[in-house]
Amino acid sequence: MKTIAIALRATAVTLILTGVLYPLAMTGVAQALFSESANGSLVKDNTGKVRGSSLLGQAFTHPAYFHGRPSAAGSGYDAAASSGSNLGPTSAKLRDRVKADVARLRRDNPDAPADIPADLVTTSASGLDPHISPAAAAWQIARVARARNVAADRVRALVGETIDGHTLALLGEQTVNVLFLNQALDARFGAPHDVAH
Repeated sequence: MKTIAIALRATAVTLILTGVLYPLAMTGVAQALFSESANGSLVKDNTGKVRGSSLLGQAFTHPAYFHGRPSAAGSGYDAAASSGSNLGPTSAKLRDRVKADVARLRRDNPDAPADIPADLVTTSASGLDPHISPAAAAWQIARVARARNVAADRVRALVGETIDGHTLALLGEQTVNVLFLNQALDARFGAPHDVAH
């Protein structure tokens, strides 16, 4: 009985320390030092309405907006089912999905260059990547400009303004956050009339 009592006390102390006190302390530190990140890096529009998270991709399908990478997470951009497709290069299902995406991209972007950037037809490991390459953004400029009835050079300049540089000026690739870019489009040129907000 003495051994059982010691084991129960040790379990209770460990549970309180690691299951209650430590999480509360870490939550407090996160809220005090990194409140925005700790609360999901939420992105709001000029009215204060939450439009998404800077860390999570979302489906933009309207022709007046830039589109992100395809997503294999759940039914697409499902943060509760974050994952890649796990389909290998010999998978017929992967080939069929990429062929369908290529056909859709060519149909929706008739004025775009022939070579489609790889990140517009490949999913990320999480299925939630909010970024595309500057090349993928540039590839979509003609469609977005036409849908908004704006000169392509004006849209191109906006894309250039939203490119995120290398981390610490050395590491990683340049990227474009699709949500930020689409918000910048609406701020500069107005939201399309047929988009519900």
